[in-house]
Amino acid sequence: MSNEVANIRPRELWKHFYDLTQIPRPSKHEAAVAQFIVDFGKKLGLETIADTIGNIIIKKPAVPGMENRQGVILQAHLDMVPQKNEDTAHDFTKDPLKPYIDEDWVKATGTTLGADNGIGIAAAMAVLESKTLEHGPVEGLFTIDEETGMTGAFGMKPGLLDGDILLNMDSEDEGELYIGCAGGTNANITFNYKETSVPDGMTAFKLTVKGLKGGHSGLDIPLGRGNSNKLLNRLMWSAEHLYGLRLASIDGGSLRNAIPRESVAIAVVPEKNKDAFLKEIKTFTAEVTKEFSIVEPDLKVLVDKTEMPVTLIDGKTQHTFFNAVYACPNGVIRMSNEMEGLVETSTNLAIVKSSDGKIKLQCLLRSSVDSAKIDLEQMIQSVFELANAEILFDGQYPGWKPNPDSPILKTMMEVYKKKFGKIPEIRGIHAGLECGILGNPYPHWDMISFGPTIRFPHSPDEKVSISTVEKFWDFLVEILKDIPVK
Repeated sequence: MSNEVANIRPRELWKHFYDLTQIPRPSKHEAAVAQFIVDFGKKLGLETIADTIGNIIIKKPAVPGMENRQGVILQAHLDMVPQKNEDTAHDFTKDPLKPYIDEDWVKATGTTLGADNGIGIAAAMAVLESKTLEHGPVEGLFTIDEETGMTGAFGMKPGLLDGDILLNMDSEDEGELYIGCAGGTNANITFNYKETSVPDGMTAFKLTVKGLKGGHSGLDIPLGRGNSNKLLNRLMWSAEHLYGLRLASIDGGSLRNAIPRESVAIAVVPEKNKDAFLKEIKTFTAEVTKEFSIVEPDLKVLVDKTEMPVTLIDGKTQHTFFNAVYACPNGVIRMSNEMEGLVETSTNLAIVKSSDGKIKLQCLLRSSVDSAKIDLEQMIQSVFELANAEILFDGQYPGWKPNPDSPILKTMMEVYKKKFGKIPEIRGIHAGLECGILGNPYPHWDMISFGPTIRFPHSPDEKVSISTVEKFWDFLVEILKDIPVK
C-alpha cells in the first residue's frame, strides 16, 4: 500500500502519523501502540515510563541554554474510535487503516482515520525525536482509553511528571485555543423482559434505519443530525399503536460517544395489517427524509420480510420501552450563556440492544455546568423510572473550568498573532478533554488544548486538513521556543 501520507510536509510529523495508521489501536486494545511508543522512547535513549494503568511517559531534557524554561507536557491519547461503513470489511483489532490524500484532506478508506488523536501523538513524537528544535524540558504523555472512559487520565498518579504546562493536542479547529470543556456521565438503562411466543397469523419484518452521518456526540451534537435509535423507535411506536407491531429484537448504535448511524429491529405485525403497515412505512420514510433532507441526505428506512423469530419481547415491557425511548431527551438541551455558539448541556441516546431477557440502553450526558448535568441525570432517571427500568449512572468525569488569566494562554496568543497575523479564538469545547481529570493530581498545571482542523471525528467520514496540520506544527514549534522561564 502507498505511504504517500508519510511524505506530506512537515514530514517529521506525518511519517509518525502514517506509522500509527498501521497499528490497530481501538479503545481497550492499545497494547501494540503503547509498546510502539515505549520502543520509540527507548530507541531515542530517553527516559521512558509505562505507569501501572498503561499510560506512557517519555522525558526529554532541555536543549543547551533553555534549562531555565518551565517544563512542558505534550499530551495526546493513544486510542481511536473504531467506526466503519457497512460495506467495508475491516477488523480494527487486526487490520491497518488505509489512509489517502484527497486534495487538502487526509482520509481513510471506509473507516475512521484516527487523526483524533493520532496527529497529537505524531506531533509529540516529532518533538521528542528532533535534534534541531529549541525547547526547554519536554515530556510526552500518551494516555490510554480516552474514548471509552478516560481510564488512563483517571489512573494518572501524582509525582510522575515534572512539567508546569500541559499542552493537550486533542482539539479539532486550527486557530482556536481551548481553555475549558464539558464534563460527562454515562446513563446505563436496563429493561428486563419475558420471552413470549409469537401469535398465529403474523408476518415478520426486518426494519432498518441507516445512512446517517453519525459523528462525535459532543462536537457534532449541535448539527441536528439524525439519531437512528430515536428514528427507529418513532416508527415502531406508531406501528405498535396503529397496527399491533410486536418487537422481537433490536440493535442500534455501538459507541457511547458517537451519534448512532444505524439501528435494526426484528418485528412482527398481524397479517391482516401488513399492507397498511407497509404503506405507513412509505409515508414515514417520506416524512423523515424531507425532515432531515439538509443534514442527512443519505437517510434510508428499509423494510424486508424475514424469518419468523422464535420469541417476542413481552407486550407490557415493549410498550413501556417504546414510550420511554420516545420521551428520552436527546440532542442539545441548552446553549451556553457565557460563550456564544457553545453547547452547554446535551445528551445522546447512543446504544440500544436486546438479548437474553434484557434491553440495554446507554446515553452519554455532557455539560459544562455541574448543576445542569445533575438536572439532566434526574430528567432521564424520571423517564425510565416511570417505565420501571433499572438505571445506573457511572463514568462521571469533571469539566475543565476556564482560566482566562492563564499565563500560557497569553504566551500562545502572542505567538500566534506574531506568526499568523491574527489573534486566535478562545473557546470552550462541548466534549470531554482529559485536562479536567489530569488537573486533579497536578493542580498546579497551566493547561491549553489546541490542534489542527479535523472534521467528522468518530465516523468513517473523519478527515484532517493537511494545511492546518502544517500551521499547527509551526505554531507548536514557536510556542516551545517562547515558553516562559521558571
